[in-house]
Amino acid sequence: QAKRDPEVSRYWQVAGSLLRRFRRLLFIFLSLNFTKMTFLFDNVSEMNGAGNLMDFLDEPFPDVSTYEDFHTIDWLREKSRDTDRHRKITSKSKESLWELIKSLLDAWSGWVVMLLIGLLSGTLAGVIDLAVDWMTDLKEGVCLSAFWYSHEQCCWTSNETTFDDRDKCPQWQKWAELMTGHAEGAGAYVLNYFLYILWALLFSFLAVSLVRVFAPYACGSGIPEIKTILSGFIIRGYLGKWTLLIKTVTLVLAVSSGLSLGKEGPLVHVACCCGNLFCSLFSKYSKNEGKRREVLSAAAAAGVSVAFGAPIGGVLFSLEEVSYYFPLKTLWRSFFAALVAAFTLRSINPFGNSRLVLFYVEYHTPWYMAELVPFILLGVFGGLWGTLFIRANIAWCRRRKTTQLGKYPVLEVIAVTGITALLAYPNPYTRRSTSELISELFNDCGALESSQLCDYVNNPNMSRPVDDIPDRPAGPGVYNALWQLTLALIFKIVITIFTFGMKIPSGLFIPSMAVGAIAGRIVGIAVEQMAYHHHDWIIFKNWCRPGADCVTPGLYAMVGAAACLGGVTRMTVSLVVIMFELTGGLEYIVPLMAAAVTSKWVADAFGKEGIYESHILLNGYPYLDVRDEFTHRTLATDVMRPRRNDPPLAVLTQDSTTVEDVETLIKDTDYNGFPVVVSRESERLIGFVQRRDLTLAIKNARQKQDGVVSSSVVYFTEDAPQLPASNPQPLKLRRILNLSPFTVTDHTPMETVVDIFRKLGLRQCLVTRSGRLLGIITKKDVLRHMAQMMNQDPESIMFN
Repeated sequence: QAKRDPEVSRYWQVAGSLLRRFRRLLFIFLSLNFTKMTFLFDNVSEMNGAGNLMDFLDEPFPDVSTYEDFHTIDWLREKSRDTDRHRKITSKSKESLWELIKSLLDAWSGWVVMLLIGLLSGTLAGVIDLAVDWMTDLKEGVCLSAFWYSHEQCCWTSNETTFDDRDKCPQWQKWAELMTGHAEGAGAYVLNYFLYILWALLFSFLAVSLVRVFAPYACGSGIPEIKTILSGFIIRGYLGKWTLLIKTVTLVLAVSSGLSLGKEGPLVHVACCCGNLFCSLFSKYSKNEGKRREVLSAAAAAGVSVAFGAPIGGVLFSLEEVSYYFPLKTLWRSFFAALVAAFTLRSINPFGNSRLVLFYVEYHTPWYMAELVPFILLGVFGGLWGTLFIRANIAWCRRRKTTQLGKYPVLEVIAVTGITALLAYPNPYTRRSTSELISELFNDCGALESSQLCDYVNNPNMSRPVDDIPDRPAGPGVYNALWQLTLALIFKIVITIFTFGMKIPSGLFIPSMAVGAIAGRIVGIAVEQMAYHHHDWIIFKNWCRPGADCVTPGLYAMVGAAACLGGVTRMTVSLVVIMFELTGGLEYIVPLMAAAVTSKWVADAFGKEGIYESHILLNGYPYLDVRDEFTHRTLATDVMRPRRNDPPLAVLTQDSTTVEDVETLIKDTDYNGFPVVVSRESERLIGFVQRRDLTLAIKNARQKQDGVVSSSVVYFTEDAPQLPASNPQPLKLRRILNLSPFTVTDHTPMETVVDIFRKLGLRQCLVTRSGRLLGIITKKDVLRHMAQMMNQDPESIMFN
């Protein structure tokens, strides 16, 4: 075509000539600028390497933004990460139907977790209640028709049980009767006594052995550690699967052994373990420690819900007593989890009375204004008992930690169990389980009651409804019961001090309630008999006429239980609601409120810390209580580090520190993070980088990025620093840098700093003056300063 068309041929010739000239010019250009082009391509390759690294860091590598064991989380950081995650999901939901479905699943994941927590915690609570009921009775005898039946269940199925002897049936035999054929006599009593102690020792030995070998974190109540974890502290394994399994099994064994402890506190720990287990199924919670703690707060509510059959009280307990951060949506979800847990437990019906707890009662007599005086006196007793118990128990636990006693936990448990069983068996009120004791003390004496506490002298001419029996003179059974209850009160007060804190699951709610219920029942009977024999006194004349049902001793027992529990734990609102849900009566709220407030006032007069806060201080956990007041006139410069004569603050520069320098700094120090400054001369603050993130970033960069060596420069700026061509590839770590760390000036009052740490959940804050870094204040520094101001040992705060 070109040969036939001269015009086209000329165009081809011109194009060829231009192409040859362009090649010649390109060759000359490359020849003249070889060195310059070499440097240019080196820079391009370096920039590409940095770009690849940034792409790599944009994808979260394993364990980034996680925390080391026994360290505190950064609440602001976790909140920011969750906001970014939610914003990303919201923007993606507009792209396709699948992304919209994923966003809806993410929104509903919280309610799914609450449902699962409620179902599992309710089921476990029901199983624990059934197992404890059976194993407690196993210490005294066995059901011949079905060995897995408790005493009450065994006699339910018997057709030969009479109403008067409803606790006796041929199918249930005590061990002495089963072995020797004799149910009565000194020999049978001694044999039953011996086997009771033997069973108790066996149960407690199994409990402490399982805890020590398989799950050391399964011991104790768990509430002090739960409070600390919810405040942002990391204790790896405390809410793990092994802890859940062992705590559930050993809780049954410990309660069945007859020790002065309860299962209600450990049930909170069990429920939180369930919450942590289900958090691992959803990345929304497993990868964000702040969101995980919202779930754990709701799980704590579910735990109290199944412990006392009080869903509303459980929510308030979580809000008042254990939670550190409790947003409104957590309140709704806590309510839902507590509801599901209570419904599940009600479906299991472990006590066979269609109630959620063993000691549910209903009273039919109103209280009178004059009774507020004994109610308030019971509140005073509860406050004094709480103070005595806290001081004695903390002294004993401190002795356990600092002496040889702590090295022999198995021997301690065996010794306390042996003493408890030896002293408890002769007294019928200490031999039975504590929950059954509280149930009997709470009960109102009706016409169908056969307890010694209801052995009154009846008027043969009385013809009244069953629920309206008038006050009557006490019979010999009542006076005998009073002596036994007095001995039981002294025994419970002393033995509980040594029991709580041993290396087995041990709750404090039930023992405290038992002490108060015993004292309250004694006071109630005394007031009842005074009203009967001295009804003409001025204090009784207006409201207690002869033949009237004036005083309910069971109500005094309930008020005393609330007072003692409040004195030990310093709970108020949640305590009143829990006790109200136990009784099902609105009209008894005022006596409960009076006793709870009085016990708190009396106990606070001797010390502000409840039992759980005292154990937190004893263990040195970094818990910053929102109820503590700081009124001292100190400044941030008085608390910050470095102090005078201390080495300078360990910092990183923005673009002049090598990988080797960073690794050396990490190796030689144990700080949680490092401030990043412009240069060591100017000390102008750029940001803050976490130690763990720094370690993981360098480790991953060495594995996946070519050219990163010990002499590589680490830079935190947007653009790479100008480096000689012979330098190795630099490492860009701007993504892990917190560009907005919380800062205060050196003249900020410590009162403000403490308030900031409480309300924002800070891990640390930096102290500056006109943008220049002066020092750092950590949560540990704040706690030690507060301890020092209160004339306490600042070195007792052991964790970061």
